[in-house]
Amino acid sequence: MWLVTTSIAAAGATLGKLVIPRDYKLGFLALMLWGAVAMILVDHVLGYEGGAFLEKTTGGMIKNGAMLGIAMLVPVFVTWGISLLISNLKRR
Repeated sequence: MWLVTTSIAAAGATLGKLVIPRDYKLGFLALMLWGAVAMILVDHVLGYEGGAFLEKTTGGMIKNGAMLGIAMLVPVFVTWGISLLISNLKRR
């Protein structure tokens, strides 16, 4: 499920990049998110042992797959926010 949540976020950032001005650096956000999608997809393919490819539950600390996807998106959005802050401080 974390592959789905990351893919939706990446598609949203890509669509936003086409619509919203460059001031928000959505290209950088989309690049980070599509990189995460590629890494998660490779992890799913290499770790596939049969059964459901997209699982709703996990065996880790976070049991819900959607919550894991959201938890994985938080550092990406924090990094993007920091890059926006730094670029805005450089303009002044």
